Amino acid sequence: MQTDSSFTFVLFGGTGDLSMRKILPALYEAHRAGMLAASGKIVAVARHEEDRAGYLQWVNEHVKAHVAKSGIDEGAWASFVDRIEYVKLDLGKAEDFVKLRDALQDQSGTRVFYLATGPSLFVPICHALASVGLNENARIVLEKPLGYDLRSSNAINDAVGEIFAEEQIYRIDHYLGKEPVQNLLALRFGNALFEPLWRREWVESIQITIAEELGVEARGDFYDNTGALRDMVQNHLLQLLSIVAMEPPHSMDSDSVRDEKLRVLRALKPIDPRDISKVAVRGQYHAGVIRGTSVPAYATESGVKTDSATETFVALKVEIENWRWAGVPFFLRTGKRLADRVAEIVVNFRAVPHSALGASALRAGANRLVIRLQPNEMIRLYCLAKKPGEGMNLSSVHLDLAFDQFFKEGQMEAYQRLLLDVINGRLALFVRRDEQEAAWKWVEPILNGWAASGKPKPYAAGTWGPAAASAMLAQHGTCWLEEEN
Repeated sequence: MQTDSSFTFVLFGGTGDLSMRKILPALYEAHRAGMLAASGKIVAVARHEEDRAGYLQWVNEHVKAHVAKSGIDEGAWASFVDRIEYVKLDLGKAEDFVKLRDALQDQSGTRVFYLATGPSLFVPICHALASVGLNENARIVLEKPLGYDLRSSNAINDAVGEIFAEEQIYRIDHYLGKEPVQNLLALRFGNALFEPLWRREWVESIQITIAEELGVEARGDFYDNTGALRDMVQNHLLQLLSIVAMEPPHSMDSDSVRDEKLRVLRALKPIDPRDISKVAVRGQYHAGVIRGTSVPAYATESGVKTDSATETFVALKVEIENWRWAGVPFFLRTGKRLADRVAEIVVNFRAVPHSALGASALRAGANRLVIRLQPNEMIRLYCLAKKPGEGMNLSSVHLDLAFDQFFKEGQMEAYQRLLLDVINGRLALFVRRDEQEAAWKWVEPILNGWAASGKPKPYAAGTWGPAAASAMLAQHGTCWLEEEN
């Protein structure tokens, strides 16, 4: 996949954490692999460095350490750095955007503005770009979080939508660019084996987990005003759910895929405020031990209020009211300071209706499909097989699709794929406004219910969260899949 033509990639927040850890390393990998047009330029925008030389020194000091496992090819790195220009810009000064416009005058091809900034800056930046005519025939990338609730999200979308048309707006969710998520689409819609089983008659339950060992790190101030439901559920988890549950699109063009995801989001069973305690568990980590190291409680983290009621853990039971999924519970879980770092989708198939082979063939979870997104990307199918020896004794075995064994070429990182899609004008892996609105509408009753209730349930750092999350699944005769990576 190579960019189709020349481009100018303008990176607002050019010295920020996201630019350092993800965006610039992803652009380097695309450059090293020959996927960027030779004439393409990267223009970093920030207010900290005085000139290009100072910015390139920052890039060499900070970005190199975050380049993927393939490491640095010094020749490729030198030619990548040659692509980078720098504009020192103060968002409060209109004349600085004139300076940016002048810096871009000699650049040709597709123009991309990536806003790797806080959401409070999205609208001011868009207005400033429009004031100097830089919004015309351009594409704009918006990072999450896009708003604090439905109202604030709509306000940002309305304001940005007055300046950029919907087809110019790329709302990024990096989980949609991960290789196993792409392979989930291939698994479902490219094989006759799975799609007939992908429905309520054969699926007992589905789990989607995004678990982190890390705490809030240096983001305590931001996180304490956000929480896990806004930070992870409203976007990442509901997007993954919509891909797992969507109907087959008639093609892989952008609107066909996003139309089907939207139908899932609109079919989510509304949460009755009286039932929130039954279908939604929130927790907050206390002091504990992770991999032999003591870690502090959330309330003592820098930037966090000591009496904070912000959740660092969420577990939800979700139902989809449509023909394919009626009656099948979807369990979503995410949290910080959990026992392991893992992101995975678990499809638990129903047991056989009658077994002549003994009770083990009837146990829940005997057949399940695990799609792991991190830390190691793979797809694993569990089934039962006879143990060697006398008698019909069954044991769980698994078949693995290990991508690095089948495909010798290196896997593309999520940000690399998504940035190339922006440059090439492919919208399928980006969130459309109506999808975002549907997700916020479903989440809001939970937010409102929690705002009116007590504090989150405590859990020790290094565990899998509050016991109530496991109890919720036990009521349905199942449990969270928790195994070694």
